[in-house]
Amino acid sequence: MQAKNSYKSIWKISFPIILSGVAQNIVNVTDTAFLGRLGIIELGAAGNAGIFYYVLMVFGMGFTIGTQIIIGRRNGEGNITAIGGLFNNGLFFLLPLALLLFLFIQTLAPAILAQLTNSTEILSASLEFLKMRSFGIGFAFLNFLFIAFYTGITQTKVLTYSTFIQATVNVIFDYALIFGNFGLPEMGVKGAALASVISELAALIYFFAYSKKRLYFKKYLLFYRLRFEGKKLLKMLKVAFPVMLQNFMALTSWLAFFMIIEQIGEEELAVSHIVRSIYMVLMIPLFGFSSATSTLVSNLIGKGKKEEVLSLVKKVVYLSLACTALFLPLILFFPREVTLIYTDNLNLLDSSKSVLYVVSASMLFFSAAYITFSAVTGTGKTLYSLAIEFVSIFIYLIGAYFIGVYFKQDLWLVWCSEFIYFTVMGSLAVLYLKFGNWRNANI
Repeated sequence: MQAKNSYKSIWKISFPIILSGVAQNIVNVTDTAFLGRLGIIELGAAGNAGIFYYVLMVFGMGFTIGTQIIIGRRNGEGNITAIGGLFNNGLFFLLPLALLLFLFIQTLAPAILAQLTNSTEILSASLEFLKMRSFGIGFAFLNFLFIAFYTGITQTKVLTYSTFIQATVNVIFDYALIFGNFGLPEMGVKGAALASVISELAALIYFFAYSKKRLYFKKYLLFYRLRFEGKKLLKMLKVAFPVMLQNFMALTSWLAFFMIIEQIGEEELAVSHIVRSIYMVLMIPLFGFSSATSTLVSNLIGKGKKEEVLSLVKKVVYLSLACTALFLPLILFFPREVTLIYTDNLNLLDSSKSVLYVVSASMLFFSAAYITFSAVTGTGKTLYSLAIEFVSIFIYLIGAYFIGVYFKQDLWLVWCSEFIYFTVMGSLAVLYLKFGNWRNANI
């Protein structure tokens, strides 16, 4: 499929990614809702451990985003044979990395979490979740690689089905393993982690089956004559490594933010994890458009249509704002009903309301800033996107710390630091797209 600069083509590529985001967030909502019924300790522990887990996962995720950008460039150039080589070389990086991260979680992560967590109960439950969750790293990385491949060639429909399968399997096994239903053992937070591992394996099996049926293995030479090509991998890492660091910093900032919240109190931490889960639902359209933006920008540059990039970005921002706005009335007018999905604790329900209002307003900033930022990444000038992320996070965390810990303000005011983050990110991204040297990017 050729990348086109029209609302229809942007939507055609973005919509399956958005639908896959819906399915993926069913996983997040289900985990939070089920664990919220166990108690605030389990909810907070799984939330913190989940963020810690994804902080590590971003190394693989960032690598595949970089790979996706290069695949998009080759797709725009019409260089089909090079795409399979990129995919295959990715295996030589991702699978050893998965093994290293697994060993790290099993051996060193407990000591690190012990330094970051005040509550011994939260620490114990977090480690149960994390050690079980680590068995799915290899499955997750291979899924990321398939997602990068299909997004890069703009054949995104498969993502809808794969993520729907993953979400369905996760919901079933969450219900079974957390509470001990269907004759399976009652495992609590460990059951939520195991359900996620099983669901990732199910998605991977579907990717293999779909790719074989559509003859993509043959067309793009996926898994064909696997051999390590050091120069090609280094070129991939030149684009991907800044994205890896960028994503690591982004998720580390989430972890640091929730550690700041934990210093305020356990109830505030539980409220924040509930809000985070709702926040992730609000982000569904945005992340779909973001992924499409990076791919479409890279495809346009590959086709020699650099002059169309800024026009593309404006159209995606408009679409993202429109789709995000559809969710906001639900949060603004029915915050209590939405929060009831996660907990029936009256204190948490009341405390969540003001934070949800803040998050709803920040989404409008997010929709514009993150799409523009994703366009910077899509140009291939990933060192610049890394610099933008670093500056934004640095200012954001300073603001959150002083508001929450130093000045001891209410939780909703701590969450107002989101406005700081997106204002800085969006401003720097716009300046770079207007005045930067991205038009000369060669990847």
